[in-house]
Amino acid sequence: MTVRVPAKVNLQLAVGPARDDGYHPLVTVFHAVSLNDEVTVRPAAKTAVTVTGEDAAAVPTDRSNLAWRAASALAKAAGVRGADAAVRIEIRKRIPVAAGLAGGSADAAATLVACNELWQAGLSPRDLAEVASALGSDVPFSLMGGTAVGRGRGEHLTPALAAVSTGHSAQSCLAPGRPAHSWPGTPRTRAS
Repeated sequence: MTVRVPAKVNLQLAVGPARDDGYHPLVTVFHAVSLNDEVTVRPAAKTAVTVTGEDAAAVPTDRSNLAWRAASALAKAAGVRGADAAVRIEIRKRIPVAAGLAGGSADAAATLVACNELWQAGLSPRDLAEVASALGSDVPFSLMGGTAVGRGRGEHLTPALAAVSTGHSAQSCLAPGRPAHSWPGTPRTRAS
């Protein structure tokens, strides 16, 4: 299962003082752009991450990788255990690392969508967003795409209307032998 997911920019960002949990409250306008990473997830004997492309050497391939953590979190949320939860995560980087474009968050969101389909877990977009929120502040938006106002840490999202850019297209989710799902703003997938 391969998922393509876009980078994001903050069109506006207002940050408040640190909260007791260490996070800063914010109000931001997220916008997905036409720079994409591709994440392919396949069944495996044990979970592993490989990274190729832009800044690949700067991306961890161990359990600290956000995509690996996303697969583990989804397995737990969906009740997938043991060898059934093992996946090979192949990340093809195009989003520059540490550039403020949510590349790691995009990879985590792509992994959530891909594993949900691979495991036929059946989690709804809302369920996936809940898992995404526990992974990081930008992961829920990376799952949603489009343009949205973010509040809280960025996890409380309200879709915003915006002019359609030529680089961002409608996205859908396709899996072999399963009907197509159309969730507004979800990362684009293709069977692999």
